[in-house]
Parts: sequence; structure tokens; C-alpha cells
Amino acid sequence: MNKRASGILMPVSSLPGPYGIGCFSKEARAFVDWLADAGQTLWQILPLGPTSYGDSPYQSFSTFAGNPYFIDLETLVQERLLCAGDCAAADLGSDPTDIDYGKLYRNRWPLLRQAFAAWRAAGGPGEAEYRQFLAKNASWLEDYALFMAIKDRQGGAAWDQWPDPLRLRRADALARARSELGEEVAFQQFVQYEFDRQWSRLKEYANSKEIRIIGDIPIYVAFDSADTWARPELFQLDKDGRPTGVAGVPPDGFSATGQLWGNPLYDWKIHRADGYSWWIQRLAACFERYDVVRIDHFRGFDEYFRVPAGAPDARDGQWMPGPGKELFDAVRKALGDRPVIAEDLGYLTDTVRQLVADCGFPGMKVMEFAFDARDSSGANEYLPHNYPENCVVYTGTHDNETVAGWFQTGITDAERAAVCRYLHRAPDAVEPLYLDFVCTAMASVGRWCIIPLQDHLGLDNRARINRPSTLGCNWRWRVEADALTPELAARIRRMSETYGRAKPISQPEEEEDAAAAPDQAAAGKSDAEKSLR
Repeated sequence: MNKRASGILMPVSSLPGPYGIGCFSKEARAFVDWLADAGQTLWQILPLGPTSYGDSPYQSFSTFAGNPYFIDLETLVQERLLCAGDCAAADLGSDPTDIDYGKLYRNRWPLLRQAFAAWRAAGGPGEAEYRQFLAKNASWLEDYALFMAIKDRQGGAAWDQWPDPLRLRRADALARARSELGEEVAFQQFVQYEFDRQWSRLKEYANSKEIRIIGDIPIYVAFDSADTWARPELFQLDKDGRPTGVAGVPPDGFSATGQLWGNPLYDWKIHRADGYSWWIQRLAACFERYDVVRIDHFRGFDEYFRVPAGAPDARDGQWMPGPGKELFDAVRKALGDRPVIAEDLGYLTDTVRQLVADCGFPGMKVMEFAFDARDSSGANEYLPHNYPENCVVYTGTHDNETVAGWFQTGITDAERAAVCRYLHRAPDAVEPLYLDFVCTAMASVGRWCIIPLQDHLGLDNRARINRPSTLGCNWRWRVEADALTPELAARIRRMSETYGRAKPISQPEEEEDAAAAPDQAAAGKSDAEKSLR
């Protein structure tokens, strides 16, 4: 990250398209084209893993596998694995701005099973490309496919509710399951193969447009996951495979009882003893899938918050020491220097700041936190005039309110007045404030600036992605296709050029304009803002 750049935060699931959820479709490639037209060089997405109950991409059945919902059905039609009529007839949801996960679960899986049957009948299992995929991913794919097959046989029950021989992975029980569930195992492997092929093509297309993909991984894995079931020794579990402590964060201004995530915690002594091989394997897979990796809850590597298993909330937890820089030294030794963004939000201590600095990773700066007393880090961490160059600047993230919604209803009158003072705006100004927020983030010294698409559009909290510690209303927002206009792309390009972040158009007069951008930014943003509206 050695030069100024900008990009957009946009989950794959939020892309437009006809089949209930955003996917690796022609609409995704059209979004890449739109990003290029807007002068952007970064596309940040959310985790791509298969989602479990609650639909959160941060609670996945596998840290290595891909979400089957993102497989493009039209591509399967083109490959003659599905009929267009069957896809059109499936009820995958009728609201183009909302994701109905219940309908996806009931009606998308049968289409994927039809595609699998057609692929197998056409000799797909014998193709060299498929055999190479199986061999390359055997270290995780065999366990994942068997895990999902058993889960289906057990009616979707979490693995700690399975019969003891399967729950405790006794060799004879696993051998019998592989034999009895061979077709379902093969189906799960096919789904991952198709996911990998389609994602690789989309990423290659984005890279051909000089757009890098910023992927996102949670620090923890879900308890009900193939990772925990297959490698229980890596986690703080008892002899029966049940957690002795779980992850969360302590009470803060956003939650009086803290957040009880429930993920199993790592047994760092075991990871250290084998040279952090699982983490090296995990990050190696991420760097194949993404160009840049954002690691969620980075402070957990310095200290992690341990809540006793069975506690009703996070108030009785305590901070425990994590692996620190030793883990990332091992990763760097094995994989070389790779681009990582450290999600260092929340309550920060000097040791957390030192870990981020010692690793050399850019941290995150979220502008909303500068004016919101609920954040525990304090305004100085997030006021734009205090940013270091080595950071990634956001107006907000997927966990925050949209800027428009936050300003309207999320903060107090005093905080709203502080925002207006900082942006040199009258409190009763009629013009929308979200553009001032975006311009200020763009103008900051931070090398990279990532803006959620909703904040470029000025959408309110109906377009919010996630409300932490709630269920049933999250991860559902989709953008309307006609919102991604050439006019919006042009405005974002002008803004990015003004603040020296856009990829220049290769024409002499426009290159001269781009070179002059830092001088324009130094002269002040008010005139620029007027030209960008």
C-alpha cells in the first residue's frame, strides 16, 4: 500500500441480479466495470464462506469453503447443467432490494443438486481440472464435505449434537459415513469446485481492470464448523468436544452487557508448538482468493476476551494473552510479505497499538467514531486530522449505521452539532451532509480510503448491512441496479481525482489534472464539494 487509492465496500450478496442474492454473475462484472469507470482500484467484500444459522458471513461452516449461494445460476445454464426455465420458476424471493434466506435455503439447493446430476452424467468427476482441484484442496475439502454430508443426515443439527462416534470422530464411524454418504460428499465437493471456478474468473476479471479485491476473514471460526469438528485440539474444548470458554467483547457504549459471540477460542499453546501451521494454511488460502486480506478483530492477537462457557452474556469475561507478533513472524517467514489490513477498532491499549505498528499493517480509521461518544477509543483516534498515512479510512463499516442514518437518528444533538462544526456546515443546512463526510475521508492523509456504497448513495439505515447482537434483520440489503449510474460513477471519479486517489485516465490533459489534485485538496474542500454534487 504505497500510493493513495480509493475503493468501495460492497458485499457480493448485495449485488443486483435476478436470483435472490448477489452472486458471481454478469451483474458482478458490470459492477467491476462501474468501479473502473468511477476511478476506483479497490473492492472490499465481506467473507465468502458458507453461512450458517443467522446468515452471518462471520459465522461460517468453514473458514476455507465458499458460499454456494454465490454460484451464478446463469453460468450453470450456459454450461448446460441447468435449464433456464427451472431457474426462472424457482421462488428465490421477489424483492430485488432484499435477501430472503429462507427461500434461498429451500429453493436454491435443489437447483444445485440438478446441476450436480447433469455434471456427473456428463463425466465431470473424471475431468483433469476437477481432479486437480480435489488434490489441491484435500487438506480441508475432505473434512468439510463429510461434515456437511453428516450434518444433512442429522437434520442440520450442530456437530456437538451428533451421535458420539461421529461427534468424537471415531475412525470406524467416519469410514462408515464416507461409504454411506458418498453421493452427498461428492455433491459438496462439486459445489466447492463450481464456486472456486466462478470466483476465480470474477477475480481475474477485476484484476484485468486493475481493481484489487480486499477480502475479509473473521479472527475466529464458528463452533458448528468443519474446522472445529475436524481439528478440536486447536481450540479450548473439553474431552467431550465442548467449549470451556467462548469469544466476545466486554460491555461498552454500544452494549451494556457486551457482545457474546460464542465462537470457540484457540488453544494458542498448541498452535505455537507446531509453528502456527493451521494459520499459515488459512492465510495462504486467503491470499489465493483475495489480493488483500482484512483480519477482523485484530486486537484479539494481542489479548482476547474469554467468557466462561454457559455465561448468559459477556460481563463475566476477562482478557487473556494472545500470540502477538510471533504468529505473524511465522506467517511472514512461510508466505513472505503479504498485504494485510488490521481491523484494530474497539477498545485500544498501548500493546494493541504496538502490535499493529510492529507488524507494519495499516489499521482502520472510521470517521463516525470521531463524533460518537459510544465508541470506547475516543475522538482523537478517529478525527481525520490525526490520521497516520499508514491507515485505511472509512466513513463507516458493515457494522455501522449509514452516514445518513447515523446523522439523522443515531447520535445526540450535541454530537450532531460537533459534526457540523468539524465539516464547516451550518446545523440547519439543506444540502445533504453525507457528501461532506465522504469528501473529508477522501481528503485525509490515509493512503487508502474505502467508502461503503450506501454512503456514496446517501441511503439511510434501511440500507444498513448489520446491527451487531441482533438476529433476523441483517445481511439482507441489496442495491438496485439502476442506482449504479454513469453520473454517480463520474461524481466518484471526480472526487477521487480531486484528492489524488483515482487511477488516471491515460490522456495528457487528464493526467495533468490528476497531478494537480494534491494542490486542489490543500486549497480546501468546500469548492470541490460543490463541483461534486
